[in-house]
Amino acid sequence: MQLWIIYAAGAAVFAAATTILAKIGLKNVDSNLAAAVRTMVVLAFAWVIVFIVGSQGEIRDVEARTWVFLALSGFATGGAWLCYFRALQLGRVSRVVPISKSSPILAMILAFIFLREPVGWVIIIGMVLMGVGTWLMIELKMSDSEEKSGGRSWLVFAVGSAVFAALTSVLGRAGMVDVYGNPAIEANLGTAIRTVAVVPMAWIMVFITGKQKSITNVNRKSWLFLVLSGLATGASWLLFYRALQLGTASRVVPIDKLSIVLTMGFAFVFFREKFSKRSIIGLVLLTAGTLLPVVFY
Repeated sequence: MQLWIIYAAGAAVFAAATTILAKIGLKNVDSNLAAAVRTMVVLAFAWVIVFIVGSQGEIRDVEARTWVFLALSGFATGGAWLCYFRALQLGRVSRVVPISKSSPILAMILAFIFLREPVGWVIIIGMVLMGVGTWLMIELKMSDSEEKSGGRSWLVFAVGSAVFAALTSVLGRAGMVDVYGNPAIEANLGTAIRTVAVVPMAWIMVFITGKQKSITNVNRKSWLFLVLSGLATGASWLLFYRALQLGTASRVVPIDKLSIVLTMGFAFVFFREKFSKRSIIGLVLLTAGTLLPVVFY
């Protein structure tokens, strides 16, 4: 088995754990404030790992091209979060998440266009299966009350979240490798640098919504699970960007986004959430489309 597959799969597991831990920690906590707190934990975690592996000295050797793409990747992550949380404010989770998680398809298309990654029939078939699976999981029909309360404005932000998430992956890949496809920066250091760009984006949203004062009202249980969620996010990012160094974005990203399958499985086990037959069929197709390029790599 290719090493990048193991890293990408590990990133998916930690990403799923992030969602479950965050859901527990979000009780009575503003989502934007929670995201900002988690980002600070991720930042600290990422830099601790950098000093543990001793790669901090390499920062002076980082080329300007790498700085630019890692910063842009961080800003794209911030944009994805801002759109995602706004979409969740306006629409239901069951509608927002499948659209937001369609980013692997966009990321693969962008990787083909801008990174000149190879494309074959296996990858194309995988993308089609992922697209159909995502479509089956999306519910757009709304009640009269939902039409009056906000209409489909949530859809714009959900799509924006997917677009920014796709850009995050492609820009991250461009920053982690050089023009010849070789590692341009140590993976842990690269993750730590891009996280620096995410932090201000997260806190800007907190101050825009005026939720900064509510930080004193966060209880101990919420703090615990938000911190654990942040650590899981940090671990997911470290594994994801290491995978991007070793494998192509068109193959790494879909595996990482299998976290939606794991998340729904965790939700069933821990929260007893139920899913429709349509959603289950969509998950099966999404999983098949994701694994197809890996199996026939």
